[in-house]
Amino acid sequence: MEVFRIFQESHANNLTSSGGENRWNKRGQKVIYTGSSRSLSTLELVVHKSAIVPKVPYKVMVISIADDDNLVRQIRINELRLDWRTLAAYSTLQNIGADWYDHQETLLLKVPSAIIPYEYNYVINTEHPDFLQKIQLIRIEDYFWDDRLL
Repeated sequence: MEVFRIFQESHANNLTSSGGENRWNKRGQKVIYTGSSRSLSTLELVVHKSAIVPKVPYKVMVISIADDDNLVRQIRINELRLDWRTLAAYSTLQNIGADWYDHQETLLLKVPSAIIPYEYNYVINTEHPDFLQKIQLIRIEDYFWDDRLL
């Protein structure tokens, strides 16, 4: 399977995590957020970055993940509270992700996108024992911004 991450060129050379908190993880947990497509990754970036500077070069990181169902835990929408897409639900979702991360349950957490709920993002646990063997950055592609998005 391939997943995608769009990042500023200066940070797109390797698969690392800052440990910053987000919707599905708490501060200090080393995860990488990826999208199931380039287009979903673009929308996620536009929504989450309040100040995208189109003149700053971005890259698409194409990440290969071994095709093994045992590597993925999927969170389904019907398992979540009705307001899961709101900021009010962040702590609940972070607790779900933190539990998954702390227990090293699987390498990947497949989560619905809050932007397009029937499409999926993949959260990669960089501290999981399978990370180095099952995840590979296979190429870095040039990325351009369509001004109509901004």
